[in-house]
Amino acid sequence: MKPSELRQQGITDLKALLGEKRKRLEELKFLSSRGKAKNVKEASAVKKDIARIKTIVKEAESNK
Repeated sequence: MKPSELRQQGITDLKALLGEKRKRLEELKFLSSRGKAKNVKEASAVKKDIARIKTIVKEAESNK
């Protein structure tokens, strides 16, 4: 996801999305450990999305 798309969403939506991304990362780690991951690069992309979301949430909370 692009940062501009994330900044348009509310903080509660971002926190919900963050939970979903963390759950997806956990699933990918599990699949990877079992050797059943189809797209190994997806875990890296999910980690980057998590970092973007956390950064934007922190920015939004500090601007209040």
